[in-house]
Amino acid sequence: MTMVLPPRLMTLSVGLALLGGPAIAADPPARPAQAPTSSASVPAPKMRPLDVVEKVWPDHPEWFAMLVDILQGSQLGATDGWFRKAKMQSRLDWKATANRYDKDDDGRIARGEFPGDDADFARLDRDRDKAITSNDFDFSPSALASSPGLSMFYRADADGDGRLTKPEMDAFFARADTDGRGFLSMDDTRAALNPPLPPPPAASTGKTEPPRRGPSRSTLLKGLYRQEIGSLQAGPRVGETAPDFTLKAVDGKQEITLSKLVGPKPVVLVFGNFTCGPWSSQAGNVEKLYQRYKDRATFVMVYVREAHPTDGWEMESNQRVGVSLRQPQTYDERVGVARTCSMKLKFGMPMLVDTIDDTVGARYSGMPSRLYLIDGQGKVAFQNGRGPFGFKPTE
Repeated sequence: MTMVLPPRLMTLSVGLALLGGPAIAADPPARPAQAPTSSASVPAPKMRPLDVVEKVWPDHPEWFAMLVDILQGSQLGATDGWFRKAKMQSRLDWKATANRYDKDDDGRIARGEFPGDDADFARLDRDRDKAITSNDFDFSPSALASSPGLSMFYRADADGDGRLTKPEMDAFFARADTDGRGFLSMDDTRAALNPPLPPPPAASTGKTEPPRRGPSRSTLLKGLYRQEIGSLQAGPRVGETAPDFTLKAVDGKQEITLSKLVGPKPVVLVFGNFTCGPWSSQAGNVEKLYQRYKDRATFVMVYVREAHPTDGWEMESNQRVGVSLRQPQTYDERVGVARTCSMKLKFGMPMLVDTIDDTVGARYSGMPSRLYLIDGQGKVAFQNGRGPFGFKPTE
């Protein structure tokens, strides 16, 4: 079936073709008034096409940033496409918190200045220096930034449900204890956590095995058009009224209207889908957030369009944990997948299922994952960055 781009995507795609190759010469720097002349040719510095776009059209829509980088061959890392624009927004940043609680104006909120309990203070004091400072509000690293802890988590979470259980940890230990001595040395641990080295050159040809290829440009364009890799809309911003909606629960027994939840307590909206592996790996973080704060806030999850179906940008990591499915074509099919997701990831909060035309997910920019905090007046107080790189429940 031939994919037809919406008129706005088609028109701008033609314009993008005029941007040239993978890099474009920037405007050369101004020459000093009496600079010596030279016959040597000095190449102008290079700029990415998206750098050019941001320079001449700084308020361009997020989807256009994604389209530019996809057409230029990007594999969409944490600093590509709309991930450069769709950053976390919060009314509750360090400046607002310091103005409220830093009574002596020394740039630190001591325990005596903070009215919450010890558990709240300890969670806010992320660097454990006995004070809440601007450093504790720095969430700049990507949600998928490499670290020893992340490496161990992915290797030990064998079923991909975002939780490490004692049996999984025992199994990880058994795999790492390769000589069966009952303990892990430093080298054993390094070997268990570090990825294997690339294959050596083949003896006959002297060439290494080719690297594993990422998604094709066509696959990414289809994912953008279908809103599988993210909504074409940016979602409501901080200070804006949260768009109202009514959706059915995954059990089919009730409907929930957002506006009826607003008022007594803040509302936390969590968006996600089963085939987004990074979102599933955050399931434990989301569930702990719910368990810690369910008495202070109303939590609602909205199940949205699949990010990595088998008929789209399929992920090998999903196959390893038994998650393999096509994009649902009917509402009932989506409900069935959402129920499977709810059972596997064991969420305690209510789960709603978006309509098959993605009404809520698109409007909230909820694909593939996102989190909002809505205050008692129905205004957005917090919006994290686009998933997967910006989906950070700890924020």
